[in-house]
Amino acid sequence: MKTEFFFDKNRLDKIAEEKASAYQQADPARHTFIDNVFPDEVAEEIYEQFPGEDDIEWMKKDKNQHEFKSACEDPEQFPPVIRRALEECNSSAFLNFLEKLTGIEGLIPDPHYRGGGLHRIVRGGFLKVHVDFNWYPRLRLERRVNVILFFNKDWKEEYGGYFELWDKEMKNAEVKVAPIFNRAAIFSTSEDSYHGHPDPLKFPEGVARQSLALYYYTSPATDDQARAKAHTTVFKKRPGEFFQKKKDIKDIIKLFVPPICIKIVKKMKW
Repeated sequence: MKTEFFFDKNRLDKIAEEKASAYQQADPARHTFIDNVFPDEVAEEIYEQFPGEDDIEWMKKDKNQHEFKSACEDPEQFPPVIRRALEECNSSAFLNFLEKLTGIEGLIPDPHYRGGGLHRIVRGGFLKVHVDFNWYPRLRLERRVNVILFFNKDWKEEYGGYFELWDKEMKNAEVKVAPIFNRAAIFSTSEDSYHGHPDPLKFPEGVARQSLALYYYTSPATDDQARAKAHTTVFKKRPGEFFQKKKDIKDIIKLFVPPICIKIVKKMKW
């Protein structure tokens, strides 16, 4: 590969200048999309080296109603070109670009790729609409910006899998963008930056929705800047959608213990 650096700093500066105003005024969340984010030869190599089902140890998330996908956060398992691509996304040049684009100063990358890294989603997979975790305990930082890099060729509309941004009232998907090859989705995270690709993918067998994900943070807000209460990922129901309520231990006990026994226990003095 002849390219010394994957990103051209001058090109990044130009993109930031052109898109910053629109990004910072965008609804329903601050966002933009950039095509051909990597040089062609780099993007092609990422696509060719993107791991398949049996190439690495994927973390499977397929036993709940909110998400059905595979992910890998372990840099030691990343193919060389992908490892370098992610490292460059955490570089000074790319951070400067993100700060100019988003207007958020002091962005900090995550070398551990918590929740990010490689994502692979096969036929039937989905990620329900949600807001992301907002507090990173390991680094004690607040989450501020997401960057998702797509590597999917010959994408067909009937596949689904569009990246969606929903309005703050969770009534409509205001933005829908196809996850096509070498496209970047960049958006600021907040308490109402609802996003996902909630409908099951309709791929042929052997096809997968492939992406790289990076998250960026800032130091905690000062005392005069109220920070939202720390939370994990919060999934949101679309109109007409139903999430089965999780049963806690009390609900499970009620399934097996006669009501009279529960009443007796409640009246007992311990």
